[in-house]
Amino acid sequence: MKKLKIYLDTSVISHLDVTNRLDWMAETRKLWDEITAGKYDVYLSETTLTEISRCEPQKFNFLMDILDEIEYTVLPPNEEIDEVAEMVVSMGILKKKSLDDSFHIGSAVVGGCDVIVSWNFKHLVNIKTIKGVRAITTLQGYPNIEIVSPSMLIEREE
Repeated sequence: MKKLKIYLDTSVISHLDVTNRLDWMAETRKLWDEITAGKYDVYLSETTLTEISRCEPQKFNFLMDILDEIEYTVLPPNEEIDEVAEMVVSMGILKKKSLDDSFHIGSAVVGGCDVIVSWNFKHLVNIKTIKGVRAITTLQGYPNIEIVSPSMLIEREE
């Protein structure tokens, strides 16, 4: 069976070490266990790495060390990603001040990912964004992409 291609936005990676949302950290660590076991093909973007670089040094070092534990592909910026990100803004799905989130979407869509995984309920994991991204993928001929929280992706024990 083909592995799911998942795009991790910065919120997922940063929740591997968060003390104010222990429930989200626990769910993220379960997902990370599945990732390190090779269950998914993981994709990040330059936007993700740039956002991580803005963390204070101790957190930055932790996040970079934890990324060293997995195999992932970095989707480099390009004009096609820029165009999709601009559509996200021009269609009113996200505001211009949320441009990084638009680039997360553009990177994942153009990169052919099956799923965007995020804890960002304000901008990404919500019905307006999900329906808007579905409209873009349909209109532009890209495969559909799901947008989910880590909790929705991890396997549950029966």
